[in-house]
Amino acid sequence: MENRKIVLPENVKKIIETLQTHGYEAYAVGGCVRDSVLGRIPQDWDITTSAMPQETKKLFDKTFDTGIEHGTITVLLDHEGYEVTTYRIDGKYEDNRHPKEVTFTRSLKEDLLRRDFTINAMAYNDADGLVDIFGMEDLKKGVIRCVGDATARFSEDALRILRGIRFAAQLGFEIDDEARMAMKELAPTLQKISAERIQVELVKTLVSDRPDMLRTAYELGITKQFLPEFDLLMKTEQETPHHMYN
Repeated sequence: MENRKIVLPENVKKIIETLQTHGYEAYAVGGCVRDSVLGRIPQDWDITTSAMPQETKKLFDKTFDTGIEHGTITVLLDHEGYEVTTYRIDGKYEDNRHPKEVTFTRSLKEDLLRRDFTINAMAYNDADGLVDIFGMEDLKKGVIRCVGDATARFSEDALRILRGIRFAAQLGFEIDDEARMAMKELAPTLQKISAERIQVELVKTLVSDRPDMLRTAYELGITKQFLPEFDLLMKTEQETPHHMYN
């Protein structure tokens, strides 16, 4: 798996090389790296850099502020947008979704340590190759594991609970025991997440190759938070087995 070559799109390579030429670090990061290693086609390419947002903006003709307070700007090349985010450390989360404040850092490792799952905490550029603290091993094993303490990660952002279910469904991976326990414990915090955000994750799970991961979500008390009708159906199925064919 680690021998699979990651091929950066030309515009992504151009953004990274522009930042590097001006003395900054820059990498493709997150899901695009994960999917490339797995031989899947990334839906989008995110870039992380040691450059501060204003420093990045000076290097490109067309940019707009996507979430500049969190370090993210969008660079427009050939009418396509690419998100470029400054390395950061997240402050305290007060709404189970967003950090109250972020601190920018020049350390890639500190940026990777704030991410949700190990398989999403890898970075790549052509000069340095794959920068991986812990993700490749879990990709090989097919495991969804949180970066660091699972309870802390899900407490920061409750939507990560559903993202974990969705990644397991899309990739055919298993969720590790620590993550499962934390999901079950913190499932009620999903009530603080908007219906729109929940719907996106739910639809992605349902149209994956393993929509049956919804059963796992039921068993962990997750669906009860936003789909009580589904829980009622599941209980009926258990009491009347032939209802499973519904």
